[in-house]
Amino acid sequence: MVTRRDTLKSLLLTGMVISAPNSLRRLNAAESSRTQPLKIPALETGTLAFGERSFSLSLQAGVTRFYQDVETPTWGINGTYLGPTLRMRDGENIRIQVQNGLDEHSILHWHGMNVPARADGGPHQRIEPGATWRPEFQVRQPAASCWYHAHTMHRSGPQVYRGLAGMLIVDDEESDQSGLPSEYGVDDIPLIIQDRIFDGNGHFVYPERMQDHMAGVRGNTLLVNGTLNPSLRAQRPLTRLRVLNGANARNFTLGLSTGASFWQIATDCGYLEQPVELKQIVLTPGERVEILVDTRGTNPFKLVNIPVPEPNIPYYGLFTDLLREMDRQAFDILEIQPSGIAADHQPAIPERLTTIAWLPEQSANATRTIRLQMGNGPGQGGGLGGGPHARRQYGGWGGGVHKINGREMDPAYIEATIIAGSTEIWEIINETPMIHPFHIHKVHFQILDRNGAPPLPSERGFKDTVNVPALGSVRIIAQFTGPGDPLMPYMFHCHILEHEDHGMMGQFILV
Repeated sequence: MVTRRDTLKSLLLTGMVISAPNSLRRLNAAESSRTQPLKIPALETGTLAFGERSFSLSLQAGVTRFYQDVETPTWGINGTYLGPTLRMRDGENIRIQVQNGLDEHSILHWHGMNVPARADGGPHQRIEPGATWRPEFQVRQPAASCWYHAHTMHRSGPQVYRGLAGMLIVDDEESDQSGLPSEYGVDDIPLIIQDRIFDGNGHFVYPERMQDHMAGVRGNTLLVNGTLNPSLRAQRPLTRLRVLNGANARNFTLGLSTGASFWQIATDCGYLEQPVELKQIVLTPGERVEILVDTRGTNPFKLVNIPVPEPNIPYYGLFTDLLREMDRQAFDILEIQPSGIAADHQPAIPERLTTIAWLPEQSANATRTIRLQMGNGPGQGGGLGGGPHARRQYGGWGGGVHKINGREMDPAYIEATIIAGSTEIWEIINETPMIHPFHIHKVHFQILDRNGAPPLPSERGFKDTVNVPALGSVRIIAQFTGPGDPLMPYMFHCHILEHEDHGMMGQFILV
């Protein structure tokens, strides 16, 4: 039996190693061996009246027991940690009341939603303590698994880390008729995957070291829907998992412990045209994926993180040790107890899911180049092994400075003015030695190519966040639908939250 003293001792050990160079090897070091039932976020459908669906959300501080008898100060939305799953339909008019009960200003961004700029929840918009924000919009997009989270200027990282995030599901007529598992919490399960660090008192530790500004904050204890060491008891032969990488910076390579296949049915912003059979899939921060898992039989298995090889990239200075260990650990994410239904009861996988309107390259009105850069701060240079050659070839990555097109985020600077209705190609060039998940607000884009090669079958759908490889590039195409608003910008940025907070973010306006 794990006692409170044993738990705190384990937590203390974890807290002691976070400053050590090999702390990334300690993932899950503080977990007890006892599993806990996976928490399912409350489903919030709001109030429907006179053709309008209304939601009421409250940002609040509280305490959460991740470990038995250990109270962790946390933030949540309508609760102590994370928020409810919001559910709405294409075509509905939405009104959301967001009341800030915290002691600092905040804002919520509807990630993956095609909404007007004034309802988007970017860093120009802020809810002061005690104040209320009331965004309104019409849902104008197909069925998808989206999410919402804090997007406060320079504070997105610590606010999401403390708990300000939740899932958002959009339904439409096509999803109603799909025949896919759809009973929320039964065979349709949201999974918000995050990593955190606890200190000896069971409190979250949000490190502020230079390494964490550079690489992003990565924890050594895994939470799924705020559950430590979670276990899901399946109830049907086929289970749908709506998986969100809600971590600040960590990439996950997901697979099943048995090596069995699963079927991907959706990307960030909606269905694939047909299911894709996979044995593993990579999710960078902010990305979502919907998968179908065969949960027949009686033998338990696990959703796991699969270790990936060390990259063969010539990197220099402080990044050397960080990059060699970054996201390369094997660990369990979720234990799955099968339904007990006989294995000869074959679950039905649909052959076709939707028809996607592909955007041809020749339809683009403009092409833009977006360069993701790190460095030009005091951490670079010969003292850390970078030297002038490293700065010239890779732009440097010292000092925790992050830029897009040579500029740190400046609220007064607009990178692009786009005419509503235009179609554009963006070439996103990563001049750094690490992966960056690149997110554009409002628009749903399609990937044209990565390093000149076609996108993976798992990416052949609409997305809002894309994995841009180290020292590589991705080309995307998107239609920037209206309405225009010349006074309120949208953001585009790296979704490693510490990079966003420290300058790797830009702005565009629709006119």
